[in-house]
Formats: sequence, structure tokens, C-alpha cells
Amino acid sequence: MSISKVTHMEKTQVYLRKEELAALRKASARTGRSVAELVRDAVRKAVLKPQTTGPVAIWDGEPKRRSVDHDSVHDEP
Repeated sequence: MSISKVTHMEKTQVYLRKEELAALRKASARTGRSVAELVRDAVRKAVLKPQTTGPVAIWDGEPKRRSVDHDSVHDEP
């Protein structure tokens, strides 16, 4: 059994310069995605991107060295 998810969309018009539309069509042909899908994805990434709430870290505690010394980790045995 297949369950379909329907997403409501509204139609709109956008005016683009020739070179912008040509670039979108070229990207569409290259990726196999529709021009509309590329535009929706660009809007999500540029306008609807999630807001960052603070610094992101991959460690716990104080850093052992400054970021400019990041290659020094290879100096240790």
C-alpha cells in the first residue's frame, strides 16, 4: 500500500533576465530536476534557511590549542 503526501503549492510568476533563465535551464538539464524545483530549493536555502542559535562545537571542554595552530596536532607522537 502506498501513501501519498500532498503538498499545497501556489503558482506565481517571476521575471528573470535571459542569462538567469538560461542558467536555470542548463542546471535543470544537467541535474534532471525541473526549473521550478531548482527555484524552490534556492528559496529554501536563501530565504528560509534555519537561523543559527549559537556556536557549534564537536568537542566538550576547553580547546587544547588555538585554531591557527590546528596543524600542530600532527607534530605530537
